[in-house]
Amino acid sequence: MKIFADTNVLVSAFTARGLCADLLEVILADHQLMTGEFVLQELNRVLSKKLNVPERKIALVLEFLRKHHVEPVPDKPSGIKIRDEDDRWVLESAIRAKADILVTGDKDLLAISKKVSQLKIISPRGFWALLKK
Repeated sequence: MKIFADTNVLVSAFTARGLCADLLEVILADHQLMTGEFVLQELNRVLSKKLNVPERKIALVLEFLRKHHVEPVPDKPSGIKIRDEDDRWVLESAIRAKADILVTGDKDLLAISKKVSQLKIISPRGFWALLKK
């Protein structure tokens, strides 16, 4: 499956041991990891400004992710209304990448999952449960 990872999933995967780190390992082993340029920009900002991760480590994370599918920033955001404007760009990136699943912990994206027919939007825990079936 083609799995598009949102910013919050990647932040958790690269900064903490736990579910998202385990999910990333499974995705890399058994699926196609996808993300977007918009997500990488957010990831860079969160790691540097909010979490004070050293620039060299951020560069290594971004270099690693760029070895997988990175969808360019779309020319416009998704037409689906979402409270946070940034989420519309993430959603459109996942759709344009033709991802099967968007894995996110973002409550606003999870709330609109039934409005999106092009891909499944699921939480990290929900994706883990799906993998265990």
